[in-house]
Amino acid sequence: MNRLRKQQEETDKMTRIAIVEKDRCKPKNCGLACKKSCPVVRMGKQCIVVESNSKMAEISETLCIGCGICVKKCPYEAIKIINLPSNLAKDTTHRFSKNSFKLHRLPTPRTGEVLGLVGTNGIGKSTALKILAGKLKPNLGKFESPPDWPSILSYFRGSELQNYFTKILEDNLKAVAKPQYVDQIPKAAKGQVQELLIKKCDRENLLQIYEELELTGVKDRTLDQLSGGELQRFAIAMCVVQHADVYMFDEPSSYLDVKQRLKAAKIIRDLVTPHNYVIVVEHDLAVLDYLSDYVCCLYGMPGVYGVVTLPSGVREGINIFLDGFIPTENMRFRDSELSFKVTDQAEKEVVKRTARYTYPSFTKHIGNFELKVEGGEFTDSEIIVMLGENGTGKTTMIRILAGNMQVDDDLTEIPRLNISYKPQKISPKSQCSVRHLLYEKIPDMVNHAQFKTDVLSPLMIDDLLNLEVQHLSGGELQRVALALCLGKVADVYLIDEPSAYLDSEQRLHAAKVIKRFILHAKKTAFIVEHDFLMGTYLADRVIVFEGIPSKSATAQSPQSLLEGMNRFLRLLDITFRRDKDNYRPRINKKDSVKDMEQKKSGNYFFLDID
Repeated sequence: MNRLRKQQEETDKMTRIAIVEKDRCKPKNCGLACKKSCPVVRMGKQCIVVESNSKMAEISETLCIGCGICVKKCPYEAIKIINLPSNLAKDTTHRFSKNSFKLHRLPTPRTGEVLGLVGTNGIGKSTALKILAGKLKPNLGKFESPPDWPSILSYFRGSELQNYFTKILEDNLKAVAKPQYVDQIPKAAKGQVQELLIKKCDRENLLQIYEELELTGVKDRTLDQLSGGELQRFAIAMCVVQHADVYMFDEPSSYLDVKQRLKAAKIIRDLVTPHNYVIVVEHDLAVLDYLSDYVCCLYGMPGVYGVVTLPSGVREGINIFLDGFIPTENMRFRDSELSFKVTDQAEKEVVKRTARYTYPSFTKHIGNFELKVEGGEFTDSEIIVMLGENGTGKTTMIRILAGNMQVDDDLTEIPRLNISYKPQKISPKSQCSVRHLLYEKIPDMVNHAQFKTDVLSPLMIDDLLNLEVQHLSGGELQRVALALCLGKVADVYLIDEPSAYLDSEQRLHAAKVIKRFILHAKKTAFIVEHDFLMGTYLADRVIVFEGIPSKSATAQSPQSLLEGMNRFLRLLDITFRRDKDNYRPRINKKDSVKDMEQKKSGNYFFLDID
């Protein structure tokens, strides 16, 4: 009996992670609540080491019994104690320091194929890319005395990663990576687009890349004059004009419209040769599906630990991520599955609609750009998604409806409605905490029970309340901006790109939050969205923008989801099918049998009507 108990204790010790967040831990202000309440410290053992003048608390994972008292007592929510599945005890690939993030296993790249990585933010995708690029040496969890390369190679012995790391060391594989945050590029590099690309180009494909990535018009500009989408295309171009053995792309679709996403995907696929590796991290699942040959999922707890699954086929891998269950490991990593059942609600009329609003046809000129909007109508409890390329006037129409911009004809009356607007670019000016900002902007809604259930809890705003607005990441800012937008009392909610900076799981949660709120509150939402899965999930009806970007465009009147999507996809010349397991839209490979069939019959899009 004693032997069994000892074995159990050993297992517990090996598989517990204690995390202390540097940003939140404030020993000077908290009265050392964690140390005072810890039963192991009371027994005289040094489980938690912290003094009032310490920078942060240190927790011993071997002494910790996992009672979770310190987690509850910490006033700043800085501590997390996680019990890991026991089969992960020996699979640690990298750990930065004591009480910090831990990565288990690594993705397995293969020559001549595109590896896709899918997982939530903060789960270790960027860390895994750094290790595979040779920029970060894996320490196998031994951060105090990191192992040398021979020990690392013997650890990976017998796996495909042993060959990969041997090549990195002996053949000096050249790895080029496209960074995740392209808006930081102008701070790190200076100069003209053309000048920087010529400096890096060694593949003689520069003119072709200018054309395919639509950079011809901006090649004489300096980096600080580029928009988000132009910076993204420039960053992709900087990678693909170079000869390399390993190409890595971290979120290549953010800031790009649907058409540009597919062009970027095609360019990345064209890089593949029998002798090089291509690795892509992507949150837009439709693009990841189109781009990859096989997929590794990452699961775990953001900021605490991340686990890489074994490689699987694209369809199977993305479905594993959405189901939250890995059949080969018999491991469930999410309580519920994420499903994309798309129905045409305008057709079914399941929602009682009482109010009906109309807006007239109007024209707006901005410099050389002309936007023509066809008149239309909308009702309450309805979400209208705007589809079109960047530069076709979607944000302009939203701003006109919001009353922030006048139309050309003074006699045209735009209906005066109470409007709440979430802009495309969120630039925080507030110097206070998230809690203070919410109480300042939406005081009545913060403690409203229905709003808490429908919006604040699913967006996990509670985790951000004590953080300063200036220090929030892109995804955290987006969630706060959505909560502020929906918390304002209005008739119409105008939301510009709610998926930017969010990972695939958060995108689905955000889409469900918006949909549930609009139905419960009996309001209307106009949404600009480039993520196809999110757009199709949200839309009751769609407005299609046609024309030449930055020159002239026409916004059609709102159409049913099926009609509008068919029209939009015909412009892009792509077709979608549905996955038979979870109904997510999947892009057909160009000129495949399914693609030809659907184009012939005119069915570019599908619906699942029960």
